[in-house]
Amino acid sequence: MSKYFQRGVSSKKEDVHNAIAELDKGLFLNSFCKILPDTISKSKNHYLLMHADGAGTKSALAYVYWKETNDLSVWEGIAQDAIVMNTDDLLCVGAVDDFVISSTIGRNQKKIPSQVIKSLIHGTESFLETLRSYGINIANSGGETADLGDLIRTIVVDSSIVGRIEKDKIIDNANISDGDVIVGLASFGQANYETQYNSGMGCNGLTSARHDLFNEKVRRKYPESFDQEIPSQLVYSGSHYLTDSIKEYQTDFGKFVLSPTRTYLPIVKSIFENIDRKKIHGIIHCTGGGQTKVLNFIDDLYIVKDNLFPTPKLFELIKSSSKSSMKEMYQVFNMGHRLEFYTDLDIAQQLIQISKSFSVDARIIGRVEKRHSKGLEIISEDGSVFYS
Repeated sequence: MSKYFQRGVSSKKEDVHNAIAELDKGLFLNSFCKILPDTISKSKNHYLLMHADGAGTKSALAYVYWKETNDLSVWEGIAQDAIVMNTDDLLCVGAVDDFVISSTIGRNQKKIPSQVIKSLIHGTESFLETLRSYGINIANSGGETADLGDLIRTIVVDSSIVGRIEKDKIIDNANISDGDVIVGLASFGQANYETQYNSGMGCNGLTSARHDLFNEKVRRKYPESFDQEIPSQLVYSGSHYLTDSIKEYQTDFGKFVLSPTRTYLPIVKSIFENIDRKKIHGIIHCTGGGQTKVLNFIDDLYIVKDNLFPTPKLFELIKSSSKSSMKEMYQVFNMGHRLEFYTDLDIAQQLIQISKSFSVDARIIGRVEKRHSKGLEIISEDGSVFYS
């Protein structure tokens, strides 16, 4: 049994998928997000989209870092996390514009004062302004802040988003096919629309990252930041403290892990403006499930990833500290790229060039082959791992 599972988290979320197995999956069964008829305006030329997600347990790390340093800016990053986990799922079905977003915050009022809420609200609007500066129309409808001290130890930061898209602009992963190449867009580095170096963390795997990197001093000082039922040997069992320096990146461990989740919206908007969408057969956001996410959207195809980015520093640190296998690392973390395009070889270089024009590295990281049953093989200098 993996440490991730023992901490109460599943990268595959089998129980959730089983619970919703009989629910209507929308108009496109293999699309990355549920797509609905436009029942509001009754337009026969549009679909409606809605999505909900959040910053997850990253807010627990933001809490302990803020308590330790009094640095409120980390909450602005959490606000961005909660938005990007929605917008960048919707871009996978082709929606890069005309969004309305709403925030939902649940807090323990005894632990989370008003200045934290104010920082979250400011961070939300600041990030939306950044998106608008790239021509992305996104409106903020406000939201709800609830005091739920009986339920929540510190704070939960979520958001939901509504979008509308023309029918001929849909990207449907059912079109992923034999012969496609996979173009991966890096999760690390510094995009020209980011203000600091991004470690590539995103919003998945934080339960593992927190407890495997940070030491028992965090456990002693901030018992409200974790589930008391987790086996004690799995709670903040690493060797680093929040403010330990990472000199090569001129930051500390806490801030490094708290890098705000990168949005790919400006890049993908430019891609759609310059490349025929019909040549893009599928887009995968490597969130829950990490590098294995694509398995949720294929049936009889074999995915080979044999040219991944060199493992970024953050994930090297987590692997070293956790002693996790590469098989588990690929299932939990994005490991260097968080967005994948499944496309024709003849436009792959155009995708790569557009991404690099935003200072986000990109490369062909693999290919698609026809098989009798689905599978994924990741080949690296560490060997080969297989998933089905």
